[in-house]
Amino acid sequence: MISIRVHETGGPDRLVVEEVPVPAPAHGEVRFAVEAAGVNFIDTYQRSGLYPVKLPHVPGSEAAGVVTAVGEGVTDFCAGDRVASARVSGAYAAEAVSPAAHTVHVPEAVSLQTAAALMLQGMTAHYLACDTFPLKPGDSALIHAGAGGVGLLLIQIAKMRGARVIATVGTDEKATLARQAGADAVCVYTREDFAKAVSAFTTGRGVDVVYDSVGQSTFEGSLASLRPRGMFVTFGNSSGPVPAFAPLILSQKGSLYMTRPTLAHYTLTAGETRSRADDLFAWVMLAALKVRIGATYTLGKAADAHRALEGRATAGKILLLPKR
Repeated sequence: MISIRVHETGGPDRLVVEEVPVPAPAHGEVRFAVEAAGVNFIDTYQRSGLYPVKLPHVPGSEAAGVVTAVGEGVTDFCAGDRVASARVSGAYAAEAVSPAAHTVHVPEAVSLQTAAALMLQGMTAHYLACDTFPLKPGDSALIHAGAGGVGLLLIQIAKMRGARVIATVGTDEKATLARQAGADAVCVYTREDFAKAVSAFTTGRGVDVVYDSVGQSTFEGSLASLRPRGMFVTFGNSSGPVPAFAPLILSQKGSLYMTRPTLAHYTLTAGETRSRADDLFAWVMLAALKVRIGATYTLGKAADAHRALEGRATAGKILLLPKR
């Protein structure tokens, strides 16, 4: 079958199209024909070597498709089922496997492309707003990369929970998308100081929480944007990792809280995984949550997809479509 493999870490050109054997599902696994695979920053971190993985490596942890085989012990799925997962092994391929415990059924009313776009970024937005800092009516939040895949979903979920949201984006076009998602205020960080914009938005108080997927370039401004005892949630490194710092700075900035969550720890069980997916699918079917697919690429154009993501050239979700 066709796949993308990485033999040496480095730039997007390290993504090579290759024929590999169709994977056999192990005990407790599901194999499915990939209809759509999500392109995420973690894929670029693994490709570049920032997050070490065993080589050669087929990238991709998020996909949706149709079951072609199940391993021993799997009783919840059978051939022909429409499924999706954020724990896929080798999603950049015609077929892939995932643990049945972290695979979900996709309702007929939800397209497989939409499901693929929701698995990692949608469940990330879900746990951030509902668990890491459980937003409630009256809370205020700063959401960086507000027109990105997580950002657009997180804005919508935050608004559903009654929060006031200020988002940062890089262009006026992306500002329009963030406002359409429900952001109360938007800062174009390329020409404005977002910490000052937050101060104006909160009349000097600071926001209750900052959701930061950008990392290095926004770290200091994010801390400066928080109220005393506010929470800094850093969950990505699109501009590079947060630099080393003395914990004393959290005291100096107002006895702040800081956490670095990851989806795996918020989907520890099959029940938790499926509960989050059920919420997301229900919101989509009720038209309460809109999923923006910003760009699609054939599998052979995976390197172009990585360049677009790293260059912040798209808004919303990027998908690879192996069947095209």
